[in-house]
Amino acid sequence: MPLDPAAVGTVGESRPIHWTARDCAIYALGVGAGVDELAFTTDNTRDPPQRMLPTMPVVLGADAGVLKAAGTIDWTRLVHASQSVELLAPLPVEGSGTARTRIVEMWDKGKAALVVTETEAVDHCQAILFRTRMALFIGGAGGWGGERGPAAGDEPPAGKPEETVTYVTRPEQALLYRLNGDRNPLHSDPAYAQRAGFDRPILHGLCTYGFAGRAVLHTAAGSDPDRVTAMSARFAAPVFPGDTLHIDLWRNDGGVRFLVRTDAGTVVLSDGRATVS
Repeated sequence: MPLDPAAVGTVGESRPIHWTARDCAIYALGVGAGVDELAFTTDNTRDPPQRMLPTMPVVLGADAGVLKAAGTIDWTRLVHASQSVELLAPLPVEGSGTARTRIVEMWDKGKAALVVTETEAVDHCQAILFRTRMALFIGGAGGWGGERGPAAGDEPPAGKPEETVTYVTRPEQALLYRLNGDRNPLHSDPAYAQRAGFDRPILHGLCTYGFAGRAVLHTAAGSDPDRVTAMSARFAAPVFPGDTLHIDLWRNDGGVRFLVRTDAGTVVLSDGRATVS
């Protein structure tokens, strides 16, 4: 059933958000950080002090309930298409604020719809902390006669990458990552995953996104999270827990381009871009 494009501009309710040093450590462990990154995985070392990974805001405050304004959605046909984060202030490991999500774009792909939501978080003085934006591809929800939207710009830079970072995900990686709040059984329940067409649970796309964020942080930002001010990528193919991820990076003025591929050569994150100060 087609969605209602009049839902563009709908704003959800303001929701309180808060995070702790424990939350920051759980997120870091969920995206593969470990004993070599104690600045992000523990709060009780003498030095350095604990920091938040710059991709963590993607798990803070986004409200999927705003999508109800667009009509009836078959959640089994919803796929996370892309994600971005924009950091407007350094974020401490203990903090709070409020977040509000709105529908900012809706594109008619014929047999599907692409819905884009944006979440903005502010502190108690109404200063903006961060913005996150996600695009959701929803099968069976197009066909209202609207515009198809801009074409995806996912061509990688020409030439060999300047650097490649390789991470091996753990067999239990999805079980660790779901502790951040995404409890979709697609990532934990073998029977559910098989009904969705996979032979076993897949890794959260945002977990792969977090692995890529670590590569950007440590190669282009000198491991200083305050230097990473924005990051975006498209989800191109699923990752399974235990897969090896190769993050190819190309530096440019003001940041880095990147893509993520598996051992088989399958690109799983494309059109990756990060802004580094």
